[in-house]
Amino acid sequence: MEKETDKENNAPQVEFDENDLRFNAATAGAESYKLKTRLLPHVGSLRRTLRRRRKLALGALIVSAFYAAAALAGFLAPYDYRTQRRSEPLAPPTAIHFRDANGVWSLRPFIRTRRLADPLERRYVEDGGEAYPIVFFTKGFPYKFLGLFTANRHLFGVRDGGKANPPRLNLLGTDELGRDRFSRLLMAARFSLVVGPLGMILASLLGILLGCLAGYGGRFVDALLMRAADVMMALPTLIVVLAARAAFPLELPPMRAALLLVSIFVVVGWAEMARLARGVVAGLRQREFVLAAQSIGLSEWRVLFRHILPNAMRPLIVQMTVTLPAFLLTETALSFLGVGVQEPEPSWGNMLAAANDISLLGQQPLTLLSPAIAIFLFVLGVRLLSDGLRTKSV
Repeated sequence: MEKETDKENNAPQVEFDENDLRFNAATAGAESYKLKTRLLPHVGSLRRTLRRRRKLALGALIVSAFYAAAALAGFLAPYDYRTQRRSEPLAPPTAIHFRDANGVWSLRPFIRTRRLADPLERRYVEDGGEAYPIVFFTKGFPYKFLGLFTANRHLFGVRDGGKANPPRLNLLGTDELGRDRFSRLLMAARFSLVVGPLGMILASLLGILLGCLAGYGGRFVDALLMRAADVMMALPTLIVVLAARAAFPLELPPMRAALLLVSIFVVVGWAEMARLARGVVAGLRQREFVLAAQSIGLSEWRVLFRHILPNAMRPLIVQMTVTLPAFLLTETALSFLGVGVQEPEPSWGNMLAAANDISLLGQQPLTLLSPAIAIFLFVLGVRLLSDGLRTKSV
């Protein structure tokens, strides 16, 4: 015990300086603050990048889903959009059952036959008879798969059991002629999602070309083209489009009607893009890389289209995505007013004309407004896409 006590007494004594401890703590806090100040900008930039990418991804997903549905409309549609069933006019969506009359649950959904009980109130009742199961990848009406070959397989349908007039699965009900609304909605996407975007692309290309000439050409060319653009922008677009459409016959085949509407959109819709392209090109023509290209003897056309235009494309692409909904809504308005594509060919505009019936709209609001919901979702996807591109360009 005495030896252990002597060892403890002889052990070196360590003295702690309170000032040194305070200095070390302050130094550690300063280093931590510097590290945080260095990381915070990167964390904020990472958050903005992830937010922008989420918008881009979501917008691209929505737009791609719409175009995929339009391309595969024949496969997704259970019935021919022109086939009428006069015994079921303005029918509500078909009720899908998982339990039979005895209360037994079934893993395979099925439907039953229904009939029009009250024509004035448009009330349908189901017959408690035979159940018709819903099947997938069933055979149906023939169609051109992606325009390449004839096929008759569809995503879903009803097993008819050999009956001559089996019930139909109408997910969105039927129109006044008994045609399936869901099939017509899918087929209408082919017209509406081609005419509007194609008109936007061609009008934007024309506007970019004229804007480049105005921004890089002389004062006379600039004044001439921009005054023409001012005149076009001052005119009410929808009235001009209606007047131009009224100059042609109302009854036109779908392809000719689509080409006519695209041509009208190109003539009317180039001015806004031309003004933007002119401003961007005029701002780039005095940059160092442009002066360097001119100093080595490159032609004016090569300088404009190989050096200036590629650097101006990002804001122009953003503007194209911003103006796309306007072209789509213009086509929808023309078809709604009866001067677009004509029956029996469907478009989102002429399908919306059924919503004029206020009494029917109160009974079936979602089915009648399904084209409007589709337009809203597509425009939302385009807006998300344009917001993501705009953030990236900034």
